[in-house]
Amino acid sequence: MSEETVPQGGGADARPKGLLQQMDELMAALDADLSALDADLRSAGGQGRRAGVEGLAD
Repeated sequence: MSEETVPQGGGADARPKGLLQQMDELMAALDADLSALDADLRSAGGQGRRAGVEGLAD
């Protein structure tokens, strides 16, 4: 069987990241993405929501 290695940043002497550290970094990135999405949706305002609700009433 062959082993695959995942390149790690920081040069040849960089220690591989532990699973917990990788998960923490992924969760932080996900949180930042969701925060940005939330801000985008809030800046879009209730314009789309009002149009959608009025459309349902017809």
